[in-house]
Amino acid sequence: MGATGHNTRDTVMIIYQVYPRSFFDSNDDGIGDLAGIEQKLDYIKHLGVDAIWISPFFKSPMKDFGYDVSDYRAVDPIFGTMDDFRSLMRRAKQLGLGVIVDMVISHTSEEHTWFKQSRARQNDKSDWYLWADPRPDGSPPNNWVSVFGGPAWRWDAERRQYYFHSFFSSQPDLNMHNPRVQEAVLREMEYWLDLGVSGFRFDACNHIFQDQLLRNNPPREDTSAALHPYGFQLHVYDQARPEMLPFLEKIRRLLDAYKAFSLAEVGGHDALKLMGQYTHAGRLHSAYSFALMQPDSSAKYVSNVIRTLEDSIHPPGMPCYAMSNHDKPRVASRWQNGRDMLDTAKQSLALMFCMRGDICMYQGEELGLPQADVPFERIQDPFGISFWPKFKGRDGCRTPMPWNGEVHGGFSRAEPWLPVDTRHIDMNVSEQESDPASMLHFTRAMIALRRERPELTQGTISLLDAPEGVLAFTRRHRDGSITCFFNMDTSPKRLPNLGWASSLLSQHLDLARETLTLGVSGYCLLEG
Repeated sequence: MGATGHNTRDTVMIIYQVYPRSFFDSNDDGIGDLAGIEQKLDYIKHLGVDAIWISPFFKSPMKDFGYDVSDYRAVDPIFGTMDDFRSLMRRAKQLGLGVIVDMVISHTSEEHTWFKQSRARQNDKSDWYLWADPRPDGSPPNNWVSVFGGPAWRWDAERRQYYFHSFFSSQPDLNMHNPRVQEAVLREMEYWLDLGVSGFRFDACNHIFQDQLLRNNPPREDTSAALHPYGFQLHVYDQARPEMLPFLEKIRRLLDAYKAFSLAEVGGHDALKLMGQYTHAGRLHSAYSFALMQPDSSAKYVSNVIRTLEDSIHPPGMPCYAMSNHDKPRVASRWQNGRDMLDTAKQSLALMFCMRGDICMYQGEELGLPQADVPFERIQDPFGISFWPKFKGRDGCRTPMPWNGEVHGGFSRAEPWLPVDTRHIDMNVSEQESDPASMLHFTRAMIALRRERPELTQGTISLLDAPEGVLAFTRRHRDGSITCFFNMDTSPKRLPNLGWASSLLSQHLDLARETLTLGVSGYCLLEG
């Protein structure tokens, strides 16, 4: 027997992530927008989800496609207007869908008024960002490096100091040690809460505080997997600092006043344990990491993720499981390993919806979309341009949603900001609606099953011993139980039949009197 989970809050969330640039273009300029999201809310509601999380649509120079905010209280014109957002909110409320806003609070754009004032030492904002003097030889104050490559310090000739940036140099990090900065950030959240949003997804939570002494990070022993210098360090001083915990408690007090929800994105070293700290009582409601967005899809690896989260996150906190998002290759390709792509997509989605906790599903995941192949000349992501071809950037998971078989998959009548993969057009929503065996119909059925069975929404989770290559666990609630088997290997697996008479849902299953055989990409949910 492995880890046993906890009973937590009665309701778990199913959240559908919308990447607005690529969801639906209502005005045919090649870029998705808020009005486009509103037009597709009925589609999202039909999936059976509770809420949508919309990636940033704030005013921005778009050097990091909205994750560089220049005004937290304004909608960027490429996405529409504040009236468009209010209209979207009204329609979502009519449908019973929550709206979760993506808050980026570790950094702003260099074009934000706060940074301009800080650079000029105006309005008492001199220390609103992380500024530091050079070393005597003019070099940066320490060895910290950027997630996107190169030094994490940029010289500013106006102040004659360096400023710190975890990501692109156009994204200066706020000095969250300053209580006035914390209060200002909380007021930006309050603005959206007053508009009726259901809560926030907090971007890059582990990057919000840095060591005040600016100590050097120690080297990492194994750098074989490092794409660039960021992977050569253990990031103990430039992220995941303990000062984050009391700030999360401030956030939670604000959220509780509005009965709002919170979801943390947690990356970095030991992210699974950090998720436990961030979801401790009085902090955030839920957290997800990139643990299941890695290439490793082995039963051993996935079971270890589950075990670690069960050990780390305690009531009332809740883990959130996500297998794809706007930053990582789509799971249908990443976990394919030579197997049938549709079978792989169905298995990974079934696994995700059998997990104990909240769920984040990324747009197109319900269609089983593979990672798109974006040619170099169409790449938009500067991260990909810098490290091509070793790393092709994030554009392959950000291409437009295919709605029908028309030009550009019905996303737009104009040339889209990223090309629509021809394979995606063949997997469009309209086509899948007419095919009962499609991934889209399967997704709706899987979500409906999760909602019908309290074992899957409220039950504990217990990992089970199983043959190598098979992930096995039981979900229990009161007198009911569902035992789940997933063949994560590339060859069939046989197990003894321990008395299971029926399967709630399965793929490539042979349930004989004496044995249970799972074919490649096979899985089953068994009662009893």
